[in-house]
Amino acid sequence: MKNSILTFVFLAILTIAGSAQKFAYVDTDYILRHMPEFSEAQAELNRLSASWQTEIEAKYESIRQLEQAFQAEKVLLTEEMRGRRESEIKDKRREAQEMQKQKFGVEGELFKKRTELIKPVQDKIYESIQEVASDGAYMVVFDKSNQSNMLYTNPKHDVSDKVIKKMGYTPGETIESEDKEGGKGEAPKETQGGTKPGDRGGAGGTQPDRMQKK
Repeated sequence: MKNSILTFVFLAILTIAGSAQKFAYVDTDYILRHMPEFSEAQAELNRLSASWQTEIEAKYESIRQLEQAFQAEKVLLTEEMRGRRESEIKDKRREAQEMQKQKFGVEGELFKKRTELIKPVQDKIYESIQEVASDGAYMVVFDKSNQSNMLYTNPKHDVSDKVIKKMGYTPGETIESEDKEGGKGEAPKETQGGTKPGDRGGAGGTQPDRMQKK
Protein backbone atom coordinates (compact mmCIF):
# COMPACT_ATOMS: atom_id res chain seq x y z
CA MET A 1 0.00 0.00 0.00
CA LYS A 2 2.82 2.36 0.91
CA ASN A 3 4.47 1.76 -2.47
CA SER A 4 1.16 2.39 -4.23
CA ILE A 5 0.73 5.71 -2.43
CA LEU A 6 4.28 6.78 -3.27
CA THR A 7 3.76 5.84 -6.90
CA PHE A 8 0.53 7.84 -7.03
CA VAL A 9 2.19 10.89 -5.48
CA PHE A 10 5.11 10.64 -7.89
CA LEU A 11 2.78 10.44 -10.90
CA ALA A 12 0.77 13.38 -9.58
CA ILE A 13 3.93 15.48 -9.26
CA LEU A 14 4.95 14.60 -12.82
CA THR A 15 1.48 15.51 -14.08
CA ILE A 16 1.54 18.89 -12.34
CA ALA A 17 5.06 19.62 -13.56
CA GLY A 18 4.20 18.55 -17.06
CA SER A 19 1.10 20.73 -17.19
CA ALA A 20 3.21 23.76 -16.27
CA GLN A 21 5.51 23.25 -19.23
CA LYS A 22 4.62 24.81 -22.57
CA PHE A 23 5.70 23.29 -25.85
CA ALA A 24 5.49 24.57 -29.42
CA TYR A 25 6.78 23.71 -32.86
CA VAL A 26 7.83 25.41 -36.09
CA ASP A 27 8.10 24.32 -39.71
CA THR A 28 11.45 25.63 -40.95
CA ASP A 29 10.61 24.65 -44.55
CA TYR A 30 7.62 26.99 -44.40
CA ILE A 31 9.66 29.73 -42.70
CA LEU A 32 12.46 29.52 -45.28
CA ARG A 33 9.99 30.12 -48.12
CA HIS A 34 9.38 33.59 -46.66
CA MET A 35 13.06 34.59 -46.72
CA PRO A 36 14.44 36.29 -49.86
CA GLU A 37 17.98 35.83 -48.57
CA PHE A 38 17.52 32.04 -48.57
CA SER A 39 16.15 32.07 -52.13
CA GLU A 40 19.07 34.25 -53.24
CA ALA A 41 21.57 31.94 -51.51
CA GLN A 42 20.07 28.90 -53.25
CA ALA A 43 20.21 30.67 -56.62
CA GLU A 44 23.89 31.51 -56.10
CA LEU A 45 24.68 27.92 -55.10
CA ASN A 46 22.83 26.61 -58.15
CA ARG A 47 24.77 28.97 -60.41
CA LEU A 48 28.14 27.92 -59.01
CA SER A 49 27.24 24.24 -59.08
CA ALA A 50 26.08 24.39 -62.72
CA SER A 51 29.18 26.32 -63.79
CA TRP A 52 31.59 23.91 -62.11
CA GLN A 53 29.69 20.88 -63.36
CA THR A 54 29.88 22.15 -66.95
CA GLU A 55 33.64 22.67 -66.61
CA ILE A 56 34.17 19.20 -65.16
CA GLU A 57 32.03 17.54 -67.83
CA ALA A 58 34.07 19.31 -70.51
CA LYS A 59 37.24 17.84 -69.03
CA TYR A 60 35.81 14.32 -69.07
CA GLU A 61 34.61 14.78 -72.65
CA SER A 62 38.13 15.83 -73.64
CA ILE A 63 39.49 12.70 -71.97
CA ARG A 64 36.96 10.54 -73.82
CA GLN A 65 38.05 12.00 -77.14
CA LEU A 66 41.73 11.42 -76.32
CA GLU A 67 40.97 7.80 -75.45
CA GLN A 68 39.08 7.24 -78.68
CA ALA A 69 41.90 8.75 -80.73
CA PHE A 70 44.47 6.69 -78.86
CA GLN A 71 42.60 3.42 -79.47
CA ALA A 72 42.26 4.26 -83.18
CA GLU A 73 45.98 5.05 -83.56
CA LYS A 74 47.42 2.63 -81.04
CA VAL A 75 48.64 0.05 -83.56
CA LEU A 76 50.56 2.75 -85.46
CA LEU A 77 52.38 4.11 -82.41
CA THR A 78 55.72 3.06 -81.02
CA GLU A 79 55.89 1.75 -77.46
CA GLU A 80 57.37 5.03 -76.30
CA MET A 81 54.58 7.06 -77.98
CA ARG A 82 51.90 4.79 -76.51
CA GLY A 83 53.39 5.30 -73.06
CA ARG A 84 53.31 9.10 -73.45
CA ARG A 85 49.72 9.09 -74.66
CA GLU A 86 48.57 6.82 -71.83
CA SER A 87 50.38 9.00 -69.31
CA GLU A 88 48.72 12.11 -70.75
CA ILE A 89 45.26 10.55 -70.44
CA LYS A 90 45.93 9.44 -66.86
CA ASP A 91 47.13 12.93 -65.90
CA LYS A 92 44.04 14.59 -67.39
CA ARG A 93 41.72 12.10 -65.69
CA ARG A 94 43.47 12.74 -62.37
CA GLU A 95 43.11 16.48 -62.94
CA ALA A 96 39.37 16.13 -63.62
CA GLN A 97 38.87 13.96 -60.53
CA GLU A 98 40.82 16.38 -58.38
CA MET A 99 38.71 19.28 -59.59
CA GLN A 100 35.52 17.33 -58.90
CA LYS A 101 36.69 16.64 -55.36
CA GLN A 102 37.82 20.24 -54.87
CA LYS A 103 34.47 21.65 -55.96
CA PHE A 104 31.96 19.03 -54.75
CA GLY A 105 33.82 17.05 -52.07
CA VAL A 106 32.79 16.88 -48.42
CA GLU A 107 35.00 19.86 -47.60
CA GLY A 108 34.91 21.29 -51.11
CA GLU A 109 34.17 24.79 -52.32
CA LEU A 110 30.43 24.19 -52.71
CA PHE A 111 30.21 22.95 -49.12
CA LYS A 112 32.12 25.99 -47.84
CA LYS A 113 30.05 28.39 -49.95
CA ARG A 114 26.83 26.80 -48.70
CA THR A 115 27.99 27.25 -45.11
CA GLU A 116 28.92 30.87 -45.81
CA LEU A 117 25.55 31.71 -47.38
CA ILE A 118 23.19 29.58 -45.29
CA LYS A 119 24.58 30.09 -41.78
CA PRO A 120 23.34 33.71 -41.53
CA VAL A 121 19.86 32.44 -42.49
CA GLN A 122 20.06 29.72 -39.82
CA ASP A 123 21.19 32.25 -37.23
CA LYS A 124 18.36 34.63 -38.07
CA ILE A 125 15.74 31.88 -37.71
CA TYR A 126 17.29 30.53 -34.51
CA GLU A 127 17.44 33.98 -32.88
CA SER A 128 13.80 34.64 -33.81
CA ILE A 129 12.75 31.25 -32.41
CA GLN A 130 14.58 32.09 -29.19
CA GLU A 131 12.68 35.38 -28.92
CA VAL A 132 9.32 33.74 -29.62
CA ALA A 133 10.10 31.00 -27.08
CA SER A 134 11.04 33.62 -24.50
CA ASP A 135 7.92 35.72 -25.19
CA GLY A 136 5.65 32.68 -24.96
CA ALA A 137 7.51 31.01 -22.08
CA TYR A 138 7.90 27.81 -24.12
CA MET A 139 10.04 25.12 -22.55
CA VAL A 140 10.81 23.44 -25.89
CA VAL A 141 10.29 24.36 -29.56
CA PHE A 142 10.36 21.43 -32.00
CA ASP A 143 10.89 21.46 -35.76
CA LYS A 144 8.38 19.46 -37.86
CA SER A 145 10.15 19.90 -41.22
CA ASN A 146 12.06 17.27 -43.24
CA GLN A 147 13.29 14.13 -41.48
CA SER A 148 11.37 15.05 -38.33
CA ASN A 149 10.21 12.26 -36.01
CA MET A 150 7.06 14.17 -35.08
CA LEU A 151 4.17 11.89 -36.07
CA TYR A 152 1.37 14.28 -35.10
CA THR A 153 1.20 18.02 -34.45
CA ASN A 154 -1.70 20.15 -33.27
CA PRO A 155 -1.85 23.36 -35.39
CA LYS A 156 -2.63 25.45 -32.32
CA HIS A 157 0.93 24.83 -31.12
CA ASP A 158 2.49 25.97 -34.41
CA VAL A 159 4.39 29.21 -33.84
CA SER A 160 5.92 29.42 -37.33
CA ASP A 161 3.93 32.55 -38.19
CA LYS A 162 5.11 34.23 -35.00
CA VAL A 163 8.71 33.53 -35.98
CA ILE A 164 8.07 34.89 -39.49
CA LYS A 165 6.56 38.09 -38.06
CA LYS A 166 9.46 38.40 -35.62
CA MET A 167 11.83 38.44 -38.63
CA GLY A 168 9.79 41.20 -40.29
CA TYR A 169 7.97 39.14 -42.94
CA THR A 170 4.27 38.56 -43.58
CA PRO A 171 3.00 34.99 -43.11
CA GLY A 172 1.72 33.56 -46.38
CA GLU A 173 3.75 35.91 -48.60
CA THR A 174 6.23 33.28 -49.73
CA ILE A 175 8.93 33.74 -52.35
CA GLU A 176 7.21 31.27 -54.70
CA SER A 177 3.90 33.15 -54.64
CA GLU A 178 5.63 36.50 -55.18
CA ASP A 179 7.56 35.11 -58.15
CA LYS A 180 4.38 33.81 -59.78
CA GLU A 181 2.49 37.07 -59.25
CA GLY A 182 5.40 39.13 -60.58
CA GLY A 183 6.07 36.84 -63.52
CA LYS A 184 9.60 36.17 -62.32
CA GLY A 185 9.52 32.47 -63.16
CA GLU A 186 10.06 29.51 -60.89
CA ALA A 187 12.05 29.42 -57.71
CA PRO A 188 15.40 27.61 -57.68
CA LYS A 189 14.93 23.84 -57.95
CA GLU A 190 16.26 23.23 -54.46
CA THR A 191 13.48 25.29 -52.92
CA GLN A 192 10.60 23.73 -54.83
CA GLY A 193 8.43 20.83 -53.77
CA GLY A 194 6.80 19.82 -50.53
CA THR A 195 4.16 22.01 -48.91
CA LYS A 196 2.36 24.57 -51.03
CA PRO A 197 2.66 28.24 -50.02
CA GLY A 198 0.42 28.93 -47.07
CA ASP A 199 -0.23 25.20 -46.47
CA ARG A 200 1.83 23.65 -43.72
CA GLY A 201 0.13 20.30 -43.70
CA GLY A 202 3.28 18.48 -44.78
CA ALA A 203 7.01 18.83 -44.98
CA GLY A 204 9.04 19.37 -48.10
CA GLY A 205 11.44 21.61 -49.97
CA THR A 206 15.04 22.25 -49.10
CA GLN A 207 16.23 23.53 -45.80
CA PRO A 208 19.60 24.29 -44.32
CA ASP A 209 21.06 21.89 -41.77
CA ARG A 210 19.29 21.58 -38.45
CA MET A 211 19.35 24.82 -36.46
CA GLN A 212 22.62 24.89 -34.59
CA LYS A 213 23.06 26.77 -31.35
CA LYS A 214 25.68 29.44 -31.63
